[in-house]
Amino acid sequence: MIQLRYLLFLFVVATGWSQENLSYQKPPVEILALADYQRTPSVSMDSRKEYMLLSYRSTYKSLDDLNQEEMRLGGLRINPVTNISSTANYITNLKIRKVKATEEIQVAGLPENPKITFVSWSPDERKIGFTHTTAKGVELWIIDVATASAKKITADNLNANLGSPYMWKDNATLLIMQLPDNRPALIDQKKDLPTGPTVSVSDGKKSQNRTYQDLLKNKTDEANFDALVSTELYWVTLDGTKKLFKPTAIYAGVSFSPDGKYIMITQIEKPYSYIVPMSRFPQKSTVYTTDGNLVKVVNEVPLTEIMPKGFSSVRKGKRNMSWRPDLPSTLFFVEALDEGDAGKKVDYRDALYSWEAPFNAAPREFMKTIQRFSGISWGNETVAFVYDDWYDTRNQKTYFINPSINNTQPKIVWDLNSQDIYADPGEFETKRNAYNRYVLAIENDNVYLLGKGFTKEGQFPFVDEFNLKTLKSKRLYQSKLKDKKEDLQSIEDFKKGELLVMIQSKNEFPNYYFRNMKSGKLTPITSFKNPFESIKNVYKEVIKYKRNDGVELSGTLYLPANYDRTAKKEKLPLLIWAYPAEFKDKSSAGQSDKNPNEFTFPSYGSFIYWVTRGYAVLDDASFPIIGEGTTEPNDTFIPQLVANAEAAINAVDQMGYINRKKVAVGGHSYGAFMTANLLTHSNLFACGIARSGAYNRTLTPFGFQSEQRNYWDVPEIYNGMSPFMQADKMKTPLLLVHGDADNNPGTFTLQSERYFQALKGLGAPARLVLLPKEAHGYVAKENIFHLLWEQDQFLEKYLKN
Repeated sequence: MIQLRYLLFLFVVATGWSQENLSYQKPPVEILALADYQRTPSVSMDSRKEYMLLSYRSTYKSLDDLNQEEMRLGGLRINPVTNISSTANYITNLKIRKVKATEEIQVAGLPENPKITFVSWSPDERKIGFTHTTAKGVELWIIDVATASAKKITADNLNANLGSPYMWKDNATLLIMQLPDNRPALIDQKKDLPTGPTVSVSDGKKSQNRTYQDLLKNKTDEANFDALVSTELYWVTLDGTKKLFKPTAIYAGVSFSPDGKYIMITQIEKPYSYIVPMSRFPQKSTVYTTDGNLVKVVNEVPLTEIMPKGFSSVRKGKRNMSWRPDLPSTLFFVEALDEGDAGKKVDYRDALYSWEAPFNAAPREFMKTIQRFSGISWGNETVAFVYDDWYDTRNQKTYFINPSINNTQPKIVWDLNSQDIYADPGEFETKRNAYNRYVLAIENDNVYLLGKGFTKEGQFPFVDEFNLKTLKSKRLYQSKLKDKKEDLQSIEDFKKGELLVMIQSKNEFPNYYFRNMKSGKLTPITSFKNPFESIKNVYKEVIKYKRNDGVELSGTLYLPANYDRTAKKEKLPLLIWAYPAEFKDKSSAGQSDKNPNEFTFPSYGSFIYWVTRGYAVLDDASFPIIGEGTTEPNDTFIPQLVANAEAAINAVDQMGYINRKKVAVGGHSYGAFMTANLLTHSNLFACGIARSGAYNRTLTPFGFQSEQRNYWDVPEIYNGMSPFMQADKMKTPLLLVHGDADNNPGTFTLQSERYFQALKGLGAPARLVLLPKEAHGYVAKENIFHLLWEQDQFLEKYLKN
């Protein structure tokens, strides 16, 4: 157990440096009142909207939750005692309610002190499965929805190290993943001496792999990986009766055909890799009948360490293999026509195939895509929509096809810039078919689109009817709410025009309603209360302004509740929170997806808390980085970054609210990288807060964020963008925060440690806080409260005072 009194946090000032013997602190009462709240339950409804399941969980984890045993192998983080991800978030209670009633019924028979995950409705939605994690392992439980009662089905010997350890075959039978009885003991790296060195070899082929974390490192890791992820497959019925289906192997994927007659099983095979995670290990997919007879090996994927450069590149061979939801037992897959290499010039990038069980005939090619395949929406045997895109141009095409015709000539329905949110046609509505699979909702030769409805004037979600014969859309409904935000969830009754919607305002918590789009009538379903009453009267406004090159920008401005916006006598300190985003054109970069009526939800992921401490806050400020044509965004990253910041400060300053000499900037991950660069290359800020960032791009030499080029392609870009390389120019106070168990590619904890050491050695004012046991995002209550205290102390010292 961690002894809090011995936790060390490093502190540097211009005159020297020291270590502080500091225990965990809590933020001031104004912030603590917001941070220490009870999370509202999440809601899951059956497709008939007859019942809803309410899932409750703690607002935060505890440090003790993070202090469990953990092994990091193949890109996984595993608790080797309980055999479930060490990062799992647990539900602590379940209740059931009829949608058209108000009474919440406590689910009876739940385990004591439940730790619930992997909640799943049965095909007929009369039962709900979930797992409970005991001190020794994972159990399967089943809820009867009508009686709101739960019972245990298996012992705590399931293997959830690769995800959900069960799936429904039908309403009475499930397939479970169980730990093998003869599983070998894990090897203790500290006690077992190696028999030789670890050797890796390059065969001379080029590859561009990101800097992954938690990889296998040696033969001991391989043996422990085998032991932890190997499992046996059993059938289990609702009375707990079990029958072995398949012996011990590493099962990375299991899926039933829609008619339930076949099952496709994907296994991980050797050789393993020390440079890529498990998802790129060799795999074999095999189809069996559900009584265990082999039908066909349908795919074999070798170890994928070698990948062509470019975000539109893919591996060779069959990809995206899955069962078609519109047919009884037919597989769908895609195969690259350019060997997966985006750098090759070809007429078509991918071919799409349909392959009917029992796979005696060859797969049937039914379409080629001009760009890289990016998805498909199935309707029935004659209706489907296919999507392709190309990263370099941000182009996305939507095709209407008849998948029953070989090499069909598709009709392009939409040909759009994927970043143009104002032109987004919406997402197709789906419904459950006879196989209980979701397919396009087709009514009288029409399909339906639910759109987010972003426009220059604001956000107005819509429902469109799209005719399959004319390929034209007709608007059926568009939200006209002015003081609230309406999100369209689904169409519940096509004839009556009933929608399931979620409505919120800046101080009204999001709640579910039925909306009749013909009459406009609203029928409330839930009534969750605002847990943040203390900030319901803060001023909130989406402001729009322009960069010096004319690019339109926006941000959400918050002012303290008691601030006199008319007199403007007091000039407030300003906090800017942002995250850079890359674009290929100025028009898309200037579009806004901010809604002033969105519920104000303070979290450690922003500065909103500090509106209670007398600060102005510009949250989610636009920081576009644009590279048009053949120019890449990062070619001018630094000047665009500074221009974005200057425009934001100018905009709020011209409103008369702030003291522009008292402005701070902050961000997480790539936002932290942004913050360090802004403090290095401008004099706009009094201080900055950078959390879990990467500051030396030579440590991510094969690309980062949206940069496709490697270090050796453009060393000047990598060096010029790295705050570490410019540490001698940094003189502005900086608070660096990092989880000491960061698992995000590229943002090793070492990034903050080395940057801090550079700043310390060069005499810059900096403070480094390492949060124990935290990964890239922070979850422990003790750490989050202390983080808020650190930020408040830092801002009070270097900004306000």
